[in-house]
Amino acid sequence: TISDLEKSTWEAYKNKQADAFKKLMSKDYYGEYAEGIKNLDREVADMAKTDLRDYSLADMKVVFPSADVAVITYKTTIQQTSEGKDMSGTFNSGSIWVKKGGKWLEVFHTEAKAQ
Repeated sequence: TISDLEKSTWEAYKNKQADAFKKLMSKDYYGEYAEGIKNLDREVADMAKTDLRDYSLADMKVVFPSADVAVITYKTTIQQTSEGKDMSGTFNSGSIWVKKGGKWLEVFHTEAKAQ
């Protein structure tokens, strides 16, 4: 399911499994964050500098605007440092997955700090 795929991206990121992470992502992936917009290469490079100690995903909702597009939204609670900076907190997160050649790939991800 899309929820399982999304969880797999978090597991791969936490465990710094770049190859497993890239297999879940579209080559034209973009991530949008407070610190900037990242392409797939930058996302993978930042993974190496990030210590994601723990995370939880809650209230996952998936909609399919068309048969080959899925949008997932959820709340993420993370314990994380990046280049020594504490990035922990609760975020409203969302991803877009597209079915390409029969395989679901993530094309977009965003996180906004929850108020």
